[in-house]
Amino acid sequence: MAQPLTRERFAARLYDLRERYWDTHPFHLRLHSGGCTPPELRRWVANRWYYQLCLTRKNAAIIANCPLPEVRRSWVERLGYQDGPSPDAAGPDRPEQPGEGGLADWLVLAEAVGLDRAEVTDERHVARGVRFAVDGYLHFCQTRPWTEGVAAALTEMFSPDHMAQRVTAWRTHYEWIDPGGYAYFEHRIPTARRDSARTLELVLDHCVSAAQQQAAVDALAFKCEVLRAMLDAVDYGGDR
Repeated sequence: MAQPLTRERFAARLYDLRERYWDTHPFHLRLHSGGCTPPELRRWVANRWYYQLCLTRKNAAIIANCPLPEVRRSWVERLGYQDGPSPDAAGPDRPEQPGEGGLADWLVLAEAVGLDRAEVTDERHVARGVRFAVDGYLHFCQTRPWTEGVAAALTEMFSPDHMAQRVTAWRTHYEWIDPGGYAYFEHRIPTARRDSARTLELVLDHCVSAAQQQAAVDALAFKCEVLRAMLDAVDYGGDR
């Protein structure tokens, strides 16, 4: 039987998947170099909305599959981050802010690039390939062990630097974008740095057998393929 990797070697195997992250996709290279037209940039934003919608449901699926209360309590914070806080959380020290959350920030970005909220939320621009890839990711998290769903989320190890580069590139090459639209990235970058450290610790702590470690590596590889498939559809599929 294969022997499990040490904690350090297991972490290194996960980090090795960095080269499969979607920042090297031709569309992202063009997007960050200023080579995208306004309609192409808007298409990317409109299609990413469908992915944003999936995140709360996939995180809820991970929670539902997890038998450990301490993990569930930690992971549930992601639901409020994306959907915005519950009105029940409002109080004298924290008034209700219905426009908060990742979804709300993404709609602000959509408006900043020239999209109407209605055309984003009704999903008219979502390419079939994007829908198929995102639905596949959600199904994976609903049906696989919670540790694999968590491991798939480790793409957030690679995302903060990529998002920071995106903001810099967009400010340089796409001056027509309303700067207020960058709130999503400004909020998400520090959160992703914090979350990725916690997520890695969960995977290292709970994937201890060789089979569990390989499943975690495969889950992260699968997530990388999901993200790249989304860009394939955005790049080549257009609005068809």
